[in-house]
Amino acid sequence: MFPLYWPLLEPAGSIEIAAHRIVWSLVFVVGVLTLTHNWSWVGPLRGDRVSLARMSVAAVLIAANWCLYIWGVNNGHVVETSLGYFINPVVTVLIGVVVLHERLRPVQWAAVALGTVAVVVLGVDYGRPPWIALALAFSFAAYGLLKKQVGAKVGAVQSLTVETTVLFVPALGWLLWLESRGDGQLGHSGVGAGLLLASAGVATAVPLLFFAASARRIPLSLLGMMQYLAPILQFLTGVLIYDEPMPASRLAGFALVWAALVLLSVDGLRNYRRVRRESALTGPLATLA
Repeated sequence: MFPLYWPLLEPAGSIEIAAHRIVWSLVFVVGVLTLTHNWSWVGPLRGDRVSLARMSVAAVLIAANWCLYIWGVNNGHVVETSLGYFINPVVTVLIGVVVLHERLRPVQWAAVALGTVAVVVLGVDYGRPPWIALALAFSFAAYGLLKKQVGAKVGAVQSLTVETTVLFVPALGWLLWLESRGDGQLGHSGVGAGLLLASAGVATAVPLLFFAASARRIPLSLLGMMQYLAPILQFLTGVLIYDEPMPASRLAGFALVWAALVLLSVDGLRNYRRVRRESALTGPLATLA
């Protein structure tokens, strides 16, 4: 629903909205952690400089991702922002090969090839590379890589706490600078607009809480498939609500991306089932050994 929410915050610009998102997200998650008395993770993490460095870089990447996404939505590029999250799984696979030296199965290579062709087709249609989608996909994929390297040391809420803490001073400084120039929107565009700006923190943190809760309750394969709902809804919002153009050539590019996602999903599901079968067979033997 973000493509319907961000335009409500105008005339605030994308950086100002992202800054409010950071500041109020930190306020919200600190409140949640305080109410749940969940601060025991801070001590061990403070001594892990490598993880803190990775999470700091991840914070910068997600801030850039948020700024670009908000700018894209508020400037009539809802469909292209949805494309960024559609091709993110393909980019993630590609990063796995380049950075982690992972070996791809043939179906995964086919998905990467389809995704590459789709970007070319869409570039021809747009008359330019789909840079918004590519920047969103690569920044979020790199963010995911860093979070993978950190591992399970911190949960979703704790991770958001660290990331927003890293970004808090620059974000608050930007908001204060805007206020000093008379360009800030908080408190100057009515009570409703001010509440909407402040609620950006709740809108950011609550989905993460739901995600963390659902990840513990449903299979990973189903969780992965459900994450396609977000770009699908964004795509439909851009086409059906904002009436963004969807010529046949652009639809063909999206169809190639969707075909790549089908290949990745089917291959991932088959591999997941194969690994489960193998672990079920070897588990009792390993226990006996």
